Amino acid sequence: MSKQKQQIDRTLLTMILSLTVFGLIMIASAGVLYSQTRFGDSGYFIKHQFLYGFIPGILVLYIFSKIDYHLWKKLSVPIFFASLVALVLVFIPGIGSNIYGASRWINLGPISFQPSEMAKIAIILYLAAWLESKGSEKIKDVYEGMIPFLGILALAGFLIIRQPDTGTLGVIILIAISMFFVSGASLTHIFGIFVAGIVGLIGLIMVAPYRLNRFLVFLNSDHDPQGVGYQVNQALLAMGSGGLFGLGLGHSRQKFNYLPEPVGDSIFAIIGEELGLIGASIVVFLFVLLALRIIKIAKGAPDDFAKIVAVGIASWVTFQAFVNIAAITAMMPLTGIPLPFISYGGTSFVFLMAAMGILLNISKQSKI
Repeated sequence: MSKQKQQIDRTLLTMILSLTVFGLIMIASAGVLYSQTRFGDSGYFIKHQFLYGFIPGILVLYIFSKIDYHLWKKLSVPIFFASLVALVLVFIPGIGSNIYGASRWINLGPISFQPSEMAKIAIILYLAAWLESKGSEKIKDVYEGMIPFLGILALAGFLIIRQPDTGTLGVIILIAISMFFVSGASLTHIFGIFVAGIVGLIGLIMVAPYRLNRFLVFLNSDHDPQGVGYQVNQALLAMGSGGLFGLGLGHSRQKFNYLPEPVGDSIFAIIGEELGLIGASIVVFLFVLLALRIIKIAKGAPDDFAKIVAVGIASWVTFQAFVNIAAITAMMPLTGIPLPFISYGGTSFVFLMAAMGILLNISKQSKI
């Protein structure tokens, strides 16, 4: 047996752990006053992330890296349908939680999680198994490929947009299209899906006032600066005040109850403020390197299922990081998407680590 089939990709593992540890450092820095204000404990967020995110996440990473990835093809259908059931449960009183008008959480006693995070990995596994089973010739066919593909997306997409969670839906659509493309889909079909997606997005913006307001802020950052435009303006102020080298780790001013969600969606703004343009650029560069490494693993994958799964995971990390960073720097309308590996959130971190574990197992059998 060759060396590649005995050891995981240590370069990939190093990148994952580096981003993870950096995330803990930034949560500890960004969440000091926010923790004190909300919970009366300046270390609440870092302790919570370490106990309920980092520790179970690393354990999941290790376990999943030991499981032969072929098992996930066999389990892809029940995992996908379990994720759909979980997406439905968020609307059930007593099980789902409605916070600020959004139904995105399930509470089962002491355990709570976001089904939309589970849906990302479930859709990747299910689509990879389905696309492999079809083969490149059937995937190019409208009735064998495009229409069933859109049906799968519509099934999950309807439940996610009902929460509502437009940002997550957008990321899932981009993941799915990337997988559809690499499986041999027609470029004409992909172009048609993009056009339909843009039309659908415009429709979603027009029917929901909060989405329209976010779009107006994107077009003009001075629109409603004390309301819907507040977070973006404070984020830009944080990024701008950081300059080239930053104010220094722990020295952010915007985290003192000026910038909303400093440990969550807005954490990249704190990175820019404390570590400057150089620090923020290094983070972006690490995400680019990570994506390139995953694509390299995909190219050397021993079968189409592994290749498509790897591309799906690469798309997940890349698109989610891009959407978060672009939204916080006013390059696109604001969304509630966390920055992978770095933002606070146990659910997103654990499911992301599960995906990384699957990827590490694929790397054992890839020709790299």
